[in-house]
Order: sequence, then structure tokens, then C-alpha cells
Amino acid sequence: MTNVKAFVFDAYGTLFDVFSVTKKCEELFPSKGDQISQSWRQKQLEYSYLRQMMGKYRPFSTVTRDALRYAVADADAELSSDNEEKLLNAYKELTVYDEVPGVLKELKEKGMTLAIFSNGSHDMLDPLVQQSPLAEYIDHIISADDINQYKPTPASYTHALDSLELNRENILFMSSNGWDISGAKNFGFHTAWINRNEKPVEKLGLEPDTIYSDLTGIKNWS
Repeated sequence: MTNVKAFVFDAYGTLFDVFSVTKKCEELFPSKGDQISQSWRQKQLEYSYLRQMMGKYRPFSTVTRDALRYAVADADAELSSDNEEKLLNAYKELTVYDEVPGVLKELKEKGMTLAIFSNGSHDMLDPLVQQSPLAEYIDHIISADDINQYKPTPASYTHALDSLELNRENILFMSSNGWDISGAKNFGFHTAWINRNEKPVEKLGLEPDTIYSDLTGIKNWS
């Protein structure tokens, strides 16, 4: 893949650990933190899919708020406005996976263009990246919210392509989400699945070009 000119990363679950919010969930809802964080993430994804299919698009920040409200209600708990804001703010301070800063630093030193392409809206992504150790390495933050089209629609990947002003074959796209890899592969990107949880490959006939257990493996493509 010597024609790859840009390394493009999904954000949530790939660079940032979405379940690092569990600590705050447990602090505010003792003995229910893990349940709420798991349900929150599941509904966050479901609501983005459902809104896309129904033609009822809302920014990911709104989807995330709605998913949180559901998760807390599903745990038979009450969500005050103050605690809601605390948890939403926690999503802007997610923990970076341990190996990520070193990998991005090495890629940057080799002259690679590095971009984030996420369903997250800029009001979530921008502060998240800026407070993290990744800010100095990321050249572009691309949001599906720019065109009101969530991944894995082809229009969302087209937006990323247009933003980078490259051809499909010039991009290596990385995500920990199997469905996102399937969407990117379908669109024509080179793909590397960061399979952090040892999941099976999605049965959609769109297998990733390569699979790694964490981001360290992508250094082999630089």
C-alpha cells in the first residue's frame, strides 16, 4: 500500500476509550455504572442508525444525550440535569488508549497525513481532541455531522474523501467498529480493523484488508 497518503482514524473505541466514562457513571450511580455505560454506548449507536434510516438526523451530541437518558432510565435511576451535564462533559475527556500517542507520533515523524473521521459532531470531537495528547499530531478532524450523514452511508465516506482531496486508494481507514470497517471497505478505502475486543469479522462479504489487536500494527504500513 505504498500509495497510501493519509491515515484516517475513527475516534470512539479506536483512539479513545468510550468506556472510560464508566468511572463517572459509577460515581454518580453506585453499583450501576457499568450497566449504564454499556447501555449508553449501545443506544448511542442504535439511535444514530435509526435516525439515519428514518430521515430524522440529529447531531451526535443530541444522540448521545438521548442515549444517556435512555440508559439511566433503563437502569431504573433518575438523571438530574446536573449529572447529565457531568456525564456529557466526561465524553469530552475520554481516555486515549495507551499505545495511541506513540504510534501517531511515529507516523507523524514519517510525514504521514493523520486525520480523524467520526460520526461525532464537532462540539464533541474538537474539545476531546484538544484536551488529549493527540492534538499535536492530528491534521484534520472530519465529522459526518458536516453533511448530516452518519457512517456507514457512502455519502459520509465521500465527505471524508472530499475533505482530504485525495483518491480512495490514497487512504487507509482504521476503526475498532466492524460495521465502520465494512462501510469503508464498501466505499473503496484500504481498511485496517483495530479489533480490540477479539470479535469475529462481520458477515457482510466486506472483510478488512488487515486486522490488528491494537493500533501498533499499522506502523507496518508506513
